[in-house]
Amino acid sequence: MISDRKLEHLWLCRHFEVEYKHKKTGFEEIELIHKALPQINKKNINITTEFFGKKLDAPIIISAITGGHPASLKINQELAKAADKLNIGMGVGSQRAAVENPELNYTYTVVRDEAPDAFIIGNMGASHIEYASKAAEMIDADAMAIHLNLLQEAIQPEGDVDASGYLSAIERASQDLEVPLIVKETGAGISGEDAVSLEKAGVAAIDVAGAGGTSWAAVETYRRDERFLGDLYWDWGIPTAVSTVEVCESVNIPVIASGGIRSGLDAAKALALGADAVSLALPLLKEAYHGHEAVTAKLENFITELKVAMFLVGASQISDLQLCDLIIRGKTGKWLLERGFQTKKYSRRASQ
Repeated sequence: MISDRKLEHLWLCRHFEVEYKHKKTGFEEIELIHKALPQINKKNINITTEFFGKKLDAPIIISAITGGHPASLKINQELAKAADKLNIGMGVGSQRAAVENPELNYTYTVVRDEAPDAFIIGNMGASHIEYASKAAEMIDADAMAIHLNLLQEAIQPEGDVDASGYLSAIERASQDLEVPLIVKETGAGISGEDAVSLEKAGVAAIDVAGAGGTSWAAVETYRRDERFLGDLYWDWGIPTAVSTVEVCESVNIPVIASGGIRSGLDAAKALALGADAVSLALPLLKEAYHGHEAVTAKLENFITELKVAMFLVGASQISDLQLCDLIIRGKTGKWLLERGFQTKKYSRRASQ
């Protein structure tokens, strides 16, 4: 059953090593250029932003994590309380379980109950996109995410591997939905070419969800009797920093950077590369078991880290951060150069 699988995923993510082993996000190879004379007051740094017309007090979204099992109620409740307190965004896990079994609706609707004014993102897999409108209505969503998880499906024993009609289905959904449509990966990243196709299909925003954080090949490996596929593809995907650059430079719609973002410094680098917001999941899932106070404290530290990075590059607001100087080095820089992206332009932006 879908509900049982969701519980199993939660348990595995909490108790097992499910992050990428060797492939990193690439943010460790992004160097923000320090300003010894930042010419700003750190106390006056403003990180508020607007996302699809709604003001957020920080460009942060609690990424899609769970729902669809009674055990997920408490997790979504605690995450939503934190989102409400900090006035940031939040996504829910795939709502297919509740669409097919309305008795599970409460595991998702609790998010809107606890965060009535927050920016809430619904969630449905591309293989069941016909449920998107119903899912959005279920939680009074401000936007609807369609997730792409073909790596997970390919490793999953019961996976759905027919992706032949995804793009046309996404285009239809973008026309039919009454809220903005976001397309998000689930840990393997999105290329510039795919981003262009999604924008042409009418998608309102893209969440790159790149490689370097949680590996769903890893999660599914623990569910299989034989590990050969999961072990082989554990580190598959486009690193998050690379995917962020590819997508930001290829489209003119909002971009969310996610996939292994573990600190406010990572967030600063993602925003400096052009992302409009960042999202994170696994670190907050683990804190949610301790309550919303723990989630809130984790995010407050994250925000402090982000502001320190902004201070050290002289960025008093997010738009300043997106114009600061940086260096893209190592494998990340080489990857982007091989793909035709000119990395040098990031190094002297502030003086242009």
